[in-house]
Amino acid sequence: MILGALTAAPALAQQRGVSKTEIVVGSIQDFSGPLAGYGKQARNGMLLRAEELNEQGGVHGRRIVLRFEDSGYDPKRAVLAAQKLVNQDKIFIMAGHVGTAHNLAAMPVQFERNVINFWPLTAAREMYEPFHKLKYSFAVPYYEQIRVMLPLLAKEKGAKKICVHYQDDDFGMEVLKGAEAGLKAMGAELTEKTSFKRGATEFSSQVAKLKAAGCELVVLGTIVRETIGTIGESRKTGFNPTFLGSSAAYTDLIHRLGGKAMDGFYAAMATQHPYLDEASQPLRFWATKYKTKFNEDPTVFSAYGYMIIDGLIRAAQKAGPTLTTDSFIKAMDTMTFPADLFGSAPASYSPTKRLGSEASRLSQIQDGRWKVVMDYVK
Repeated sequence: MILGALTAAPALAQQRGVSKTEIVVGSIQDFSGPLAGYGKQARNGMLLRAEELNEQGGVHGRRIVLRFEDSGYDPKRAVLAAQKLVNQDKIFIMAGHVGTAHNLAAMPVQFERNVINFWPLTAAREMYEPFHKLKYSFAVPYYEQIRVMLPLLAKEKGAKKICVHYQDDDFGMEVLKGAEAGLKAMGAELTEKTSFKRGATEFSSQVAKLKAAGCELVVLGTIVRETIGTIGESRKTGFNPTFLGSSAAYTDLIHRLGGKAMDGFYAAMATQHPYLDEASQPLRFWATKYKTKFNEDPTVFSAYGYMIIDGLIRAAQKAGPTLTTDSFIKAMDTMTFPADLFGSAPASYSPTKRLGSEASRLSQIQDGRWKVVMDYVK
């Protein structure tokens, strides 16, 4: 028996980020750049779920230890952050890394050391395509969101002149491609498109171009301040088309920072923003618990962070007492996640399926808060 214990110990020690008492989880967020609001919210949600688990005794006796790094929403800094987490902190898994270009830059660093990229906070198709055993995505792709929602909204609004305003990077291109695919399905063509560099704060020339083209529906490949800036500039000039964004712009920051001018804005989404007075008792209870701990209202990114760690916990639990990268993958490849308290659609994975769900729905800002206006569409 003693010999057996001695021979088993080295195998456990060889798995980076896993000890008898801990699972080290890394996450790269934006704490100092344009998405700093998202980063703080996601971190809080992750911390809340990890703390709940640790108070209950952990996963097979192991507590979750979270290690965060700041990318400042800069892909080059994301690479440095990944190098630190992988090589110095020796994380077991990367979870909830925010940003499309940032994940693409950091994944090679992780994959070289056999570190899984788990449920990143970006809905780019590259998070699960091309197939890689270390990729797992939970966010319905921006491409699919816009491809499906654009024809439905255009038909409802009777919009013929459809345009796109997008961030000139991997994220924005996914929105643009989704719009082009949606238009093709409608038998229509893009009337106009404008773009801007990441970090831009002035959009008067783009708005003037969209207005001159007579755009009736504008698809926005924007996040927070670009959404507010574009819609705000449009309202000031008397240009009031229907605006449709992706889940990247589905956040309370839009109506909190943009004010009344943001009313009417549509965004594709799945996970619901957790308002404190939400009608759903479980969601209302969770939101109150979050506010009690962090002294601020939760947001959809708080919910994302919570969901990401919850999903990781479920898979680690199923992987069993001997947690390795291979045992985690084996468990994930048979996982089915039910609809959660935030209204997210059920999700499932397999040895050949690395995206949990393709279902998205549509919300609109009405009287200063998000309201679901269209149910799930695949």
